[in-house]
Amino acid sequence: LMKKIVTLLLVLALTVSLGFAEGQGEGKGPIKIGLSFSDFATERWPVEAALMTDLGNKAGAQVISQVANHDAKLQNDQIENMVLQGVDVIIIVAEDGAACATAVDQAAEAGIPCIAYDRLIKSSKLAAYISFNNVEVGRQQARGVLAVKNKGRFVMLGGSPTDNNAILFRQGQMEMVQPLVDSGDITIVADQWVDNWDPANALKIMENVLTAQKNQVDAVVASNDGTAGGAIQALKAQGLAGGKVPISGQDATAAGCKAIVEGDLTMTVYKDVRLLSPMAIDMAMKMAKGETVPGLKNYTLAELTLEDSLKGSVPCKFLDVVQVDKSNVYDVVIKSGFQKWEEVYKDIPERSEERRVGKECRSRWSP
Repeated sequence: LMKKIVTLLLVLALTVSLGFAEGQGEGKGPIKIGLSFSDFATERWPVEAALMTDLGNKAGAQVISQVANHDAKLQNDQIENMVLQGVDVIIIVAEDGAACATAVDQAAEAGIPCIAYDRLIKSSKLAAYISFNNVEVGRQQARGVLAVKNKGRFVMLGGSPTDNNAILFRQGQMEMVQPLVDSGDITIVADQWVDNWDPANALKIMENVLTAQKNQVDAVVASNDGTAGGAIQALKAQGLAGGKVPISGQDATAAGCKAIVEGDLTMTVYKDVRLLSPMAIDMAMKMAKGETVPGLKNYTLAELTLEDSLKGSVPCKFLDVVQVDKSNVYDVVIKSGFQKWEEVYKDIPERSEERRVGKECRSRWSP
């Protein structure tokens, strides 16, 4: 009996010892990465959640993912819960960049680094903010529309006012548009923001604008493919689609690219998120291990948000973007595998010029 007791005590001591080792230093077990998403209604977020989860698992990390369904308070609660679960680092797509600062500050106080993924969080305690050149996105959207129509009555259709990116897109758009407003060539007849980037909201806004302007609209600078899609629905109902009113987009979604080859959407901005997701996971793994992350550059919150009242700075890294229209949608988006040929060209009439061009491109570049 005594031998059994001694054996049990030795096993217990070894278990406690191993358990302590797993929670400390190099031997603490798998790194835990938290993924916090604003929503999964936006086409790209569930795709990137799956990609980052896979990349994290392949890197040997445990990945915990949660989605807030456009509820800023819920997102903060979820981030707090991740901290309590003992995550080592959190990657956040914020629903509200201002509201989420509270959760980031609390996580930082607990020693948990937070990475703002593609949407800025207004906290100087962020470990990093990674995104694309969002001002340039806005410039390219405006350039794409202005290449088709540089005079007349313009509608500015912004994104969600709680998303700092929407502000930066607008900054870039107005850099291109404002000089033509000042010269009298362009009149902005409507300037609206679209809550939650919701296409249904964009549809309602555009319907109201067309009614108020008696369909006298010459161009729409929309801030992503979803809001552009809602606007296109309203334009179609009034016989103004098919290129009659040029309209911009962003994200090179399957629906957006399809609208381009069909002639309804003038252009989109291609942001290769397949580069952003691996960068986020690589950065998270380095931070969790206490390693230095190369390639970051500090920007002040004031210059990132255009709010002079905000103090402090954030380490950032921004990727380049590419303007896409009918002339290069195959070469840039489909050839790279970002979207599938079948998704973009489905339902396109077999003998149409658009399908012929698409087939020629696929034949030319297929291995």
